[in-house]
Amino acid sequence: MTSTIADIIRNGLVFDVKNWGGRMRTGDLLAAVDTLFVTLESRQIEYLLVGGIAMLSYIEGRNTQDIDFIFSKQALDNLPELAIVEENRDFIRGNFGALQVDVLLTKNKLFELVNQQYAVKQQFGNRTIRCATVEGLIILKFYALPSLYRQGDFSRVSLYENDITQLLLKFSVELEPIFTILTPYLLESDIQAIQDTAQDIQARIERFKVQRQQLDSMSDGKE
Repeated sequence: MTSTIADIIRNGLVFDVKNWGGRMRTGDLLAAVDTLFVTLESRQIEYLLVGGIAMLSYIEGRNTQDIDFIFSKQALDNLPELAIVEENRDFIRGNFGALQVDVLLTKNKLFELVNQQYAVKQQFGNRTIRCATVEGLIILKFYALPSLYRQGDFSRVSLYENDITQLLLKFSVELEPIFTILTPYLLESDIQAIQDTAQDIQARIERFKVQRQQLDSMSDGKE
């Protein structure tokens, strides 16, 4: 991944039609991104990058305008510059200057598991970032889906299901071990719901493969 995180967020702003026609203060935002990572490094604050930017280290075409991390509460205490605007047991949303930062807290045992066991170093520009693995991202996406179903937040449902689809199209990932990992953290009905979603996604992927084979056969026939 050669793009910087600041470039990714700037592109997310530029290509979001909601921002067209208005004045975007991208300079303040990009400065906040750089300051954030300099601060994390200088204070030796451990974090795991997740969310849309982590997704972009594996697939293309995913715009995002904020940064998502997994943090421990103790690590977060070492970042007083983050102005908290929303907080619950597992989640904090805050502003670091002009930048929105969403934090999953390791008080949630599943988030701690992902933080400890599903991390890899990725390159963003000239910066090496501790980032969630493909499996870690899929675990987090599936974990979030039942709550989104109950909230009726189908815009995010669509986004998360598409993220999972894109990852499974590009990477070979066994889903049964992921459901086994998730089982202690979700209701039985939630596990069934995400398994049903996984079946739909896998059926879609198989359809894509068939269509690709048909296109390849047509191309071969013209040669």
